[in-house]
Amino acid sequence: MPEFKLFNLTINVEDILVTIIYIFLGILIYQLLNKIIEKAFKLERIKKKEHKQKAETMKTIISSIIKYITVIVVVLAVLSLWGINVSTILAGLGITTAIIGLAFQDLAKDIIAGIAIITEDQFEIGDVIEVNGFMGEVISMGLKTTRIRNAKGAVQIIANHNLDKIINYSLSDSLAIVDVAVAYEHDSAEVEKVLKDLALSLKDKVPNAKGDINVLGIENLGDSGITYRLTVKVIPTKYFETERYLRREVKEALDKANIKIPYPQIEVHNGK
Repeated sequence: MPEFKLFNLTINVEDILVTIIYIFLGILIYQLLNKIIEKAFKLERIKKKEHKQKAETMKTIISSIIKYITVIVVVLAVLSLWGINVSTILAGLGITTAIIGLAFQDLAKDIIAGIAIITEDQFEIGDVIEVNGFMGEVISMGLKTTRIRNAKGAVQIIANHNLDKIINYSLSDSLAIVDVAVAYEHDSAEVEKVLKDLALSLKDKVPNAKGDINVLGIENLGDSGITYRLTVKVIPTKYFETERYLRREVKEALDKANIKIPYPQIEVHNGK
């Protein structure tokens, strides 16, 4: 096979072609294994949402592991092709472990943390979590990083070893809470009756609700009105939508009953 020189190095054209073939085979094998994983974790066959989330998470992690292994194998094969003693390199890793450990200690921490997240079921893809004040949905997980997207669409990429003090909002039902202030001039029994009648009329109509509306009664005696509280259990993280719906319904019910919702007012007295 022809040879040519580049920067005083003799380059064998055959070695270049074989290198390209190795890389192509690596990509092909990775894509093939990914298709096998896709079929093994076929989400359409899984009915329960929590099982789908777990399958999606496991699929992402396994795909990430295969990617790293494929890259390592291809690199070692190419190095061996170009006359570099791979066995010597591997044997020398024992001597340079401390140096490599210092250089890649964060990567090792990320991988260990990623494995711990999966084995301990801390969260899964699709869960809504909060980390260091950033709240959003987990959209992807890898051995090194986790991606979280908030309600505005911003995506934060966090190294796995920095995922501490996690708040997971998807592990249990959320509670929608609506506080409504009513003017002091209205009878408390009358107000509570209107709210309870509303709760009965909305049975099985409240979006994301997992139970009935509870009218808890007087929550606070404010400067200009009495605050009443309503609550209802909802699907995890869906309380914002439910609270908006309930506020509209409460406002309409109070308007029909001619019950005033107070607003700030200023009384001016002319001194004599």
